[in-house]
Amino acid sequence: MQAWRVHENGEPGEVMRLEEVDRPTPGPGQVLLRVRAANINFPDALLCRGQYQIRPPLPFTPGVEICGETEGGRRVIANPALPYGGLAEYVVADEAALLPAPEALDDAEAAALHIGYQTGVFGLHRRARLQEGETLLVHAAAGGVGSAAVQLGKAAGARVIGVVGGPEKASVARELGCDLVIDRRTDDIVAAVKEATGGRGADVIFDPVGGDAYAKSAKCVAFEGRIVIVGFASGSVPAPALNHALVKNYSIVGLHWGLYAQKDPASIARCHEQLTKLAAQGAIKPLISERVPLKDAAAAVQRVADGTTTGRVVVVPDGAAR
Repeated sequence: MQAWRVHENGEPGEVMRLEEVDRPTPGPGQVLLRVRAANINFPDALLCRGQYQIRPPLPFTPGVEICGETEGGRRVIANPALPYGGLAEYVVADEAALLPAPEALDDAEAAALHIGYQTGVFGLHRRARLQEGETLLVHAAAGGVGSAAVQLGKAAGARVIGVVGGPEKASVARELGCDLVIDRRTDDIVAAVKEATGGRGADVIFDPVGGDAYAKSAKCVAFEGRIVIVGFASGSVPAPALNHALVKNYSIVGLHWGLYAQKDPASIARCHEQLTKLAAQGAIKPLISERVPLKDAAAAVQRVADGTTTGRVVVVPDGAAR
């Protein structure tokens, strides 16, 4: 089979190689899946760079989220077992963790439903306790994780403010349903949020960016607001001033979604049931900006790493998609 493999750490476009390799052999409790679609996530770029919290042995195949097919023909969503990642024609995955692919979504959409949307649900509801009528601020609102948070916020009855970089991404954020879009390149984020909320600020802030985005968040979070930290796509990990959190009475909460697979795996299955219902109702639908063939996967991962994409970029092996 064909698979992209990384033999040394570096930029995805430089270190990923498309090779002919043997199909992976399932271990105890695992199952072999044919890849129907593989969603690219920012962690795939971090894996290539050797900067992710998990460092699989070299050589490895990136790709942490797929829609696949069992030998019995069942469509499922899975997180491949590294080092045999999803940017390949076949993967192995833990059978107990397989989730049914929603009928309302095609293969590419189903592949993009899992990590980003689960992160959104756990971050907004379990960690931040978002309430109907509250104001939600989403950084990188046109990105993969951000676009999911926007849709989930609207489905929960929140007023959603999206922060983006550039007019193209601003247009995408408006189409997603943001009530207000702020272009961080031309607008004053803090002033715009305070003006839109009558000086109160945002009740919940969803931050997958870190760096300057966090600094701005701390200046426009509401009394008893919650800042949810879900990642550091900017490459800069902020050092919060806890005296500021004390004086303004806001909470800083972290979310490592992958930890729930170890600590509370049943909650992931319950969340998937909720997401499947929302997809069937048309309340959420992954924004797929590109569907690329397997041969173009390295360039696609590099574009995600560079932050030039909107929504989700999904790799579809030849002849696999429906």
